[in-house]
Amino acid sequence: MAALDAAHLSDTANAVDPQAFVRLADGQSRLDLLVRGAVCAGCIARIESGLREDPRVENARLNLSTGRLSLSWRGDPALAGEYVAKLRAIGYPATPYEPETDADPQKEEERKLLRAMAVAGFAMANVMLLSISVWAGGMEMTGTMQALMHRISALIVLPAAAYAGQPFFRSAITALRNGHVNMDVPISLAVLLACGLSVWETFIGHGDTYYDAAVMLLFFLLIGRFLDMRLRARAGEAARGLAAMQAATANRIRPDGRIEAIPAREVRAGDRLVLAAGDRVPVDAIIREGTGALDGSLVTGETAPVEARPGIEIFSGMLNLDAKLVLEATADRDNSLLAEITRLVEAGEQSRSRYVRLADRAAKLYVPVVHSLAALTLVGWLVVAGDPRMAIINAIAVLIITCPCALGLAVPAVQVVASGRLYREGVLVKSGDAMERLAGIDTVVFDKTGTLTEGRPRLINRGDIPDAEFETAARLARTSRHPLSRAVADAAGMGHAAADAREISGGGIEAFEDGVRVRLGSARWIGIDTPGDPHTEAWLCRDGGEPVRFRFMDRLRSDAVSTVSQFQARGMAIVLLSGDRAGPVAAIAQELGIDAWQAELKPQDKIARLKALKDEGRRVAMIGDGINDAPALAAADVSVSLASAAEISQAAADFVLQGDRLNSAIMALDVSRGARRRVLENFALAAVYNMIAVPLAVAGFVTPLIAAIAMSASSVLVTLNALRLARRCRS
Repeated sequence: MAALDAAHLSDTANAVDPQAFVRLADGQSRLDLLVRGAVCAGCIARIESGLREDPRVENARLNLSTGRLSLSWRGDPALAGEYVAKLRAIGYPATPYEPETDADPQKEEERKLLRAMAVAGFAMANVMLLSISVWAGGMEMTGTMQALMHRISALIVLPAAAYAGQPFFRSAITALRNGHVNMDVPISLAVLLACGLSVWETFIGHGDTYYDAAVMLLFFLLIGRFLDMRLRARAGEAARGLAAMQAATANRIRPDGRIEAIPAREVRAGDRLVLAAGDRVPVDAIIREGTGALDGSLVTGETAPVEARPGIEIFSGMLNLDAKLVLEATADRDNSLLAEITRLVEAGEQSRSRYVRLADRAAKLYVPVVHSLAALTLVGWLVVAGDPRMAIINAIAVLIITCPCALGLAVPAVQVVASGRLYREGVLVKSGDAMERLAGIDTVVFDKTGTLTEGRPRLINRGDIPDAEFETAARLARTSRHPLSRAVADAAGMGHAAADAREISGGGIEAFEDGVRVRLGSARWIGIDTPGDPHTEAWLCRDGGEPVRFRFMDRLRSDAVSTVSQFQARGMAIVLLSGDRAGPVAAIAQELGIDAWQAELKPQDKIARLKALKDEGRRVAMIGDGINDAPALAAADVSVSLASAAEISQAAADFVLQGDRLNSAIMALDVSRGARRRVLENFALAAVYNMIAVPLAVAGFVTPLIAAIAMSASSVLVTLNALRLARRCRS
């Protein structure tokens, strides 16, 4: 497919100077552009190869889901305008990529397709009524009445086809302008010839019109295109959500000590920043002044706050929970951890369906084969019959009967039906080709916290704690919202809270009882040197007394054991990857019978492990829930998230399990395997249809109307086959 015409971008957008958005790094100029109109793998190849023709271009990589083109080159940043102009010249207008302010580039195209489909459907319904009247009238209907019916049909179809056919016409014109053809060229040709011949027949010829064939062709093609785009539409949500997590502004300390608010994109390494409570960290930095706590789930995936104190390295996107901090930036925004996670997510979001690629390969063959068949049919009938009218009618029939409606619906129809079945089972499908990829997996990678476990720590050594000390700890814990305090309070139940307790940022809680200071918090704050322990811990200490240890562990989900065992029963290898410490991860792995596990992993580490598995030839599914899991979810062959997961992880995932039932992933696997069989059956049906229909059309046994009916029938057939998934699914 080709791009939408450049005229679709507004004058304001085209006036933006891309040079202002160029970043300089490692001697290269780098620019991210939002490209409009790229809709398939052919568009990606054309855009990337077109830019790489310039020897100064080091890299050009387009993400089809978000429309983001990452471009880097050696030389003057002013070349940005030249590259944007080149993209516009080949039919793909581009503007600087600003995901925090830009709308989803696919939304408007979806609306256009939906409007075009509605217009085509309205026209088809009305014209078919007129056509049926003509057929049913037979010899009883006068020639004048038939001519009137044809003229009314023309009044309905011609404006409807002009509007509904725009997605195909624009694409075909753009392709021809740039010296190549795509599958929209023969489609457009078939519609235009059918309408043109019908107009000729209405006013000059024999009165055999084919308005219904033209509009029926458009309607079914638009259905397939809309379904495919609708199922892919959510693929870019994760990257846009991550971009929204980046702070838009930062408070920089000037040399004279004054604080100024600046756009976060202007922060540079070495700048000193002030971070207020409730603010997100704008760039990667080191804390220079202040203590407190940060939400570090972006890096570790753990819900427990990260201690903030001078010298600690923190990362963009982290949330400052409770105290003012002074930071020293170590990177600009575009080189921060969150920006890198966004790029990792985008890199993994590309479609990986081998069935869709098979359809793309079939489409590449479709264009030259159909053009050749239509041309040979035209020439052959001119030679054999010497009748231009008959030759044109037969050539149009070939163009219509070979239109790839069945091929275009073969995958989307199955995906829609299977998605509906899974929705009824509590599984949301968020990626169009996800089921095809899930059906082929042989390895399942689990995150720990919040996925296999509930993500809420619980006290596990209550029996080792004296009652008096436990009650004291409970009174302190009831004054705090810290996850470990909540675990102690939950274990103790309802009761009194300490009257004068205060929470120390990054330390714990302290109060005075009978004139004696009592503290509940971390070992470092209490002043205890403890060896490594497989469990999370907190300590209670009275001044002059012996400290008491409280040990915590996250609880396994009720269906975690059965889910892991069912995956193993289906031949899956199981791997556990976590950002948590080695002790808790090892304990969970042993309880679940998982031999392959790794702990203390950052997002990049998880991706590296997934890549290693894929390099071994494995097809990997990732099941996770934390913000730090989003890149790994995008990088895996297929990904699953729970409904309670972070929004970014849900956006990056292909499947979302409602009701937090982990074993719903087993249902998703079984339905996906059934869907794969239906897709293969649909491809076979489409192939058989063409083997039978094309020779008949070439031989002159098929009129354009019969061709349209046959084409529609093949589409209905693959749809009915897909509907079998709604009734049953054999694993």
